[in-house]
Amino acid sequence: MQRLQNSAQFQAVMQGSIVGRTPHFVLHALHWLPTPDDHAGAGFAASGQRPLFRAGRHCGVLVPKRWARRAVTRSTIKRQMRAVAAAHAGQIPEQTAVVIRLRSAFDRKRFISATSDALRVAVRTELEQLFSRACWQDLRPVAGVPLHPAGARAASTPNPPAATPSGTMRAAP
Repeated sequence: MQRLQNSAQFQAVMQGSIVGRTPHFVLHALHWLPTPDDHAGAGFAASGQRPLFRAGRHCGVLVPKRWARRAVTRSTIKRQMRAVAAAHAGQIPEQTAVVIRLRSAFDRKRFISATSDALRVAVRTELEQLFSRACWQDLRPVAGVPLHPAGARAASTPNPPAATPSGTMRAAP
């Protein structure tokens, strides 16, 4: 399963369907139907736009500081999210991107330590419930692979040259 890598991908998936929900997590999904141009790449080269997703399954995780204040807690939750998503990758339809989002905090009185076995077990149990309750049949596919928004630069595009050199030296007038 491939990871989501940029904000445009996350935004596209978040605007898709919600296929599962638990007290602490939400599972967003975006499913697309491949077109013949998607495989050949001819349609994208002519339009100058590139697809937002490659073929296959994609997964992203969102753990806001608002709901997990400590970095070690956020990292623990993210690791559990990715592990459960990988374990349930067979359930996710092909050509689908998912985002698992933490939507509320775990009780700091119950989980005093920033990371503990009890927190890992609680997170993993709830994520297992999330994937077992996911309604994949409710997904409405979009036609074709979503494209990068117009005007968005590709991540691999180098920075354009600066009008004037950086630093203290300036170009002579």
